[in-house]
Amino acid sequence: MQVCSHASPLAAPAPAQRAENLLRKVTFTAMMLKDQKTSIIEANRTHPTDTGSPEVQVAILTERINQLTEHLKVHIHDNHSRRGLYKMIGKRRSLLDYLAKKDVERYRALIAKLGIRK
Repeated sequence: MQVCSHASPLAAPAPAQRAENLLRKVTFTAMMLKDQKTSIIEANRTHPTDTGSPEVQVAILTERINQLTEHLKVHIHDNHSRRGLYKMIGKRRSLLDYLAKKDVERYRALIAKLGIRK
């Protein structure tokens, strides 16, 4: 019985590759964890009990947008998630427009803090 020296295109990935793929799946979660969200709220709140100000909402959306953007770099054809990304971007844009209309200084401080504008 003769064994081929080259790997079949349908062969299972090498153990190192499988470990890397598993690590990639474990380190990336599509949703934000509670402690991540809590730290974002604490970093962007305007007063001690603030959880829903435009600043907090924009910061949370920005983090979710960044996570989903990384996901879409790997999964290029995931158009269902892409639609969700576009909806989040629109929601963030609406909140930023509201904040710019209501208080320009808060708007400028927020976009500088989050690094949204290049």
